[in-house]
Amino acid sequence: MTDIVDELKWRGLFAQSTDEDALRKALADGPVTFYCGYDPTAASLHVGHLVQVLTMRRLQQAGLRPLALVGGATGQIGDPRPTAERTLNDPETVAQWVTRLRSQIEPFLSFEGENAAVMVNNLDWTAGLSAIEFLRDIGKHFRVNKMLTKESIARRLESDEGISYTEFSYQLLQSMDFLELYRRYGCTLQQGGSDQWGNLTAGLDLIHRLEPGAEVHALATPLMTKADGTKFGKSESGAVWLDAEMTTPYAFYQFWLNADDRDISRYMRILSFRTPAELEELEKVTEERPQARTAQRALAEELTTLVHGADQCAAVVAASKALFGQGELSELDEATLGAALSEVPHARVTELGPLVDLLVEAGLAPSKSGARRTVKEGGAYVNNVKAVDGEAAPGREELLHGRWLVLRRGKKNLAAIEVTAG
Repeated sequence: MTDIVDELKWRGLFAQSTDEDALRKALADGPVTFYCGYDPTAASLHVGHLVQVLTMRRLQQAGLRPLALVGGATGQIGDPRPTAERTLNDPETVAQWVTRLRSQIEPFLSFEGENAAVMVNNLDWTAGLSAIEFLRDIGKHFRVNKMLTKESIARRLESDEGISYTEFSYQLLQSMDFLELYRRYGCTLQQGGSDQWGNLTAGLDLIHRLEPGAEVHALATPLMTKADGTKFGKSESGAVWLDAEMTTPYAFYQFWLNADDRDISRYMRILSFRTPAELEELEKVTEERPQARTAQRALAEELTTLVHGADQCAAVVAASKALFGQGELSELDEATLGAALSEVPHARVTELGPLVDLLVEAGLAPSKSGARRTVKEGGAYVNNVKAVDGEAAPGREELLHGRWLVLRRGKKNLAAIEVTAG
């Protein structure tokens, strides 16, 4: 079981631990129960959370027992951000989000067998706790001068806004989670991102103070970043969510398909469940033929299947191919086609005018003369059919699902026309 540490290192998932030798010994002695926490500060997890969710899955497959904590209590406060106070959500909203996040995490874990996963909620041990009890039993074991050294706290203290006592107390609540899980489930390992290192080690310190002789550990994964300096998990349209209503399966697939060649090898190692040999082969192909985007396609299909299921993945792959003339657009269902076209430039019209006008409105040509030139040179397509007359208006019978035309200039420039009721 200690091989999991070596695998995490090879994959770039091992940023730091409190004591690597002690952790290896604990894994060898086994079994080990670990936990990772997720705060419901939004209605869905985003792709940044996938690093932790998939690491939990990887650790469980290696024989560890996972506790997935969705924080009904901490979600009402939120981990301090380095820039400004969070907007606090009402308890009813947070409770709904707890349910949604649980449903997103559960498919990645197994709830059967000797190391069956358990879903936990820190509201279970905080709801009945009075402020006096919390301050006497938990707060007395923390030193403010040490808490002030945490980067996000220090940065906020230097800002004009400062930090509220509410967010300042978050570290105490997360530390209490580790203590409670140690007592209730024998949990001896906390997993999280390296930005949580201060909170992870604070939990260890609390256990050591209240449970003398306890052997507990922390394991941090590195933060994911993009080679161009932008934040991982963001697309041009914003955060990439796991919820299909907030980010469509097609947009989710495209996020990975469009990954930078400089990033894809690292993404594959961290997020894919392919073997090292398979990943090294994909890395080699990417280096030799980057234009084929073989690794991006492989990761997009793997993660879309994991998050949204095989059927949805097949649908978005078919849509991706059909939009570029490698399949029948008419065979795509309305929801999948609509999701795909929402990711390309599009224009809404109430009537179908001449094709040259539509090409301009959709942004595929700078002017009517440019549009005519594109048609004359054989580079304009309507629903993957080469256009021959730019002055003719497409017929309503050509509308896909009675709503859309797919326009293409050349091989790669796509746009859509949506006909509305006016």
